Amino acid sequence: MSRKVMVTVAPTGGMAKKSQNPHLPTQPEEIAETLKNCTKAGASIAAIHARRPDDEATCDPAIYKKINDLVKARCDIIINNSTGGGIDGDVVVRRPDGLWESDFEHRMLGIEADAEMATFDGFTVAATFDGREIIVPTTPSQCNRLATALQEKGIKPEWEVFSPAHILQDMTRLIKAGFDKPPYYVNIVLGAERGFQGGMPYSTEVLSTMVNLLPPQSIFCVSAIGNAQLPATTQALLLGGHVRVGLEDNLMYARGVHATNEMLVERQVRIIRELGMEPASPAEAREMIGLPARG
Repeated sequence: MSRKVMVTVAPTGGMAKKSQNPHLPTQPEEIAETLKNCTKAGASIAAIHARRPDDEATCDPAIYKKINDLVKARCDIIINNSTGGGIDGDVVVRRPDGLWESDFEHRMLGIEADAEMATFDGFTVAATFDGREIIVPTTPSQCNRLATALQEKGIKPEWEVFSPAHILQDMTRLIKAGFDKPPYYVNIVLGAERGFQGGMPYSTEVLSTMVNLLPPQSIFCVSAIGNAQLPATTQALLLGGHVRVGLEDNLMYARGVHATNEMLVERQVRIIRELGMEPASPAEAREMIGLPARG
């Protein structure tokens, strides 16, 4: 039997603008429509960010709920809402020292809209975008709060890691404390070193090292930024992992060609099949991750 590969699509993210790619879906109807198409193309998980009507970032649960309801009405893709938020809008506040900060309390609202999974960035970093330095805190005590809330709501964490330290510190600590049940779902993000202090560039050695550091009974997915996307996701397949594509990570299909989410999923599915594997359906992905079947 061919190995089943879960394809995550991250359609929007919290950073890119329509001015960078006119195909970027930012509003609930746009997001739901592209996710319907991506599910048909072979995606099984949706990594969803919410945007305000003015396209800036938000974790407003009412907006997330509208997106999630529209998605559920169109397809059965797994809904994974972000607690990372974004780099503007409701998510970022100005600090007295002149720096900007990603508001942890606002990010917590991302789990209030009946998602099946939620991203868990269990670390503190500094992000630099558009000339602004943004502190993105998830301190150990904040990690505990988020992990407790996810456990109480029955939401599966997607552990998002940008470096080996992110695996070996709070993620491993929280797993050992019983805040998640195996299999542990880990998204390894590479190629974000220019925007995130402490992020790792993609190389075959870096990815192999991070995979080898994962706790036993982990399922790993790989997402990589821009030009790193294709080599990183291909290596992930060869290492036995799963993959993420989408406009959150990569706005271009080729030099001078703006991508769509559908184009990126379709290309990824072609590569999976060329390597003798098959994309997992959302129902198969739920079984692999240990999520309840959708009723």
